[in-house]
Amino acid sequence: MKSQFIDTNIILRYLTHEDPEKTERCYTLFKNAQDNEVSLTTSEAVVAEAVFVLASKKHYHLTPEEIKKRLSPILLLQGLKVEHRQTLLRALDLYGIHKIDFEDCLSLAHMERQQLKEIYSYDQDFDQVTQVKRLEP
Repeated sequence: MKSQFIDTNIILRYLTHEDPEKTERCYTLFKNAQDNEVSLTTSEAVVAEAVFVLASKKHYHLTPEEIKKRLSPILLLQGLKVEHRQTLLRALDLYGIHKIDFEDCLSLAHMERQQLKEIYSYDQDFDQVTQVKRLEP
């Protein structure tokens, strides 16, 4: 079965219920993926964009916990392929723990996966993560 790529707006239409007709069609697509009737794929960039939009004060202003609650089931669909699925799920966990951007949490999750303890960054948000030492060049 060949895969189709899903973009951020499909995830957002499903999660936000703004357009009932599109929400239903997206639900059907994800249900079909869960039942292995279709094969979907996406990327970290799509997930990061979805988090950004859902958290945006201009758009939905959801909490990190609510975002994790909504996105995790999609990432766990049997018929959805995404590289480093467990890393993305861990990034959502970290996003709920630390009050830092999701993209930084994604970096932290990749660091955990690779067993890295130091990061070169000028972003002082990393200083609040005790498991990581921030370095400046």
